[in-house]
Amino acid sequence: MKKILLAVIVLVTFASCQDQKIGFIDNAKVINDIQEKKDVESKYDVLNESFKKRADSLGKSYQSEYLALQSKMARMSQSKQQEAGQAFQAKAQQFQQMMQAEQQQLQTAYQADIDSVISKMKVTVKDFGKTNGYKFIIGANESTANILYGDETLDLSDVIIKEIDANYKK
Repeated sequence: MKKILLAVIVLVTFASCQDQKIGFIDNAKVINDIQEKKDVESKYDVLNESFKKRADSLGKSYQSEYLALQSKMARMSQSKQQEAGQAFQAKAQQFQQMMQAEQQQLQTAYQADIDSVISKMKVTVKDFGKTNGYKFIIGANESTANILYGDETLDLSDVIIKEIDANYKK
């Protein structure tokens, strides 16, 4: 009796494992290939380029102001030279802090947008899995190497990319 019960349990367990639908996605491929991430990167490339041009322009302005100040300082007394030098240094330091703060804001905004893209990807994968009867959709990437091999028929990366892009275009 025990052997029959054990055999039935093994058969039920084996049968239940057979109908489980499993797939995987290459996280890096999906994230890098979806249009929304490409658009976010393009947006911030433009903003970064604009920031660099403005910073370079202001830097050149400060440099020419410094050169003009140096020629004026040659005709000033020692105390006036110190005073003018300190005032310029304070102004230059304020400029540098302003540029660093702006750059930090850009980086924070970029990271928030990328995090939003990743969150949307996770939701899409979850919804896709539920809708299509998957028991598991496993994420794979090179850095953690959780999946060393996967049958290509189980790779859902391209399907997920299309799904995300279709939702993004809406």
